[in-house]
Amino acid sequence: MAALRFPVAVIFQRTAIVNRWISEKWEPVAVVPPVASANSVADKAPPVRINDESSTARWRFDDQAFELHPCEAEGYYLNLTSPDPKAFVMWRMSEEGGDPPCFPVIVTVSYNEAARMLDGGERVDAVPLPAGIRAWMEPFVADHYRPEPKKKVRRNDPLGDDALRRERGSHR
Repeated sequence: MAALRFPVAVIFQRTAIVNRWISEKWEPVAVVPPVASANSVADKAPPVRINDESSTARWRFDDQAFELHPCEAEGYYLNLTSPDPKAFVMWRMSEEGGDPPCFPVIVTVSYNEAARMLDGGERVDAVPLPAGIRAWMEPFVADHYRPEPKKKVRRNDPLGDDALRRERGSHR
């Protein structure tokens, strides 16, 4: 089955900081539906400055998307059933600098995928999941997520098979 794609735009914010070592902080703050005039994902559009004040500035990165894969259904389920569902943005700072000096790499809505990226040393930030994206995900998760069946675990059962084998083996 082919993955389902959901186009989004990522909003980054620059916040001025009074600090000896750095003058600003960059972070993703929102994932929103893309602007209707945005190009296809193959034709990466440049980021658009949507707000510029002395202490903060916001940039919109169109042409982003996340995909839903059946093998990630557990991660989507965990996200949707949490008290505050999130979208996760993996992002990097540009080595060449530029304005803005950061860019999104991957957007995901899977807890598991975000955890794997964090384990790999990537920078991943969570932003609120818009209601429209949540509504779009729910039927997919209902169709593809099946919890693993619970297994009976016998612990400290003196009549269990393992206990009998251990007793027989020790008497020989």
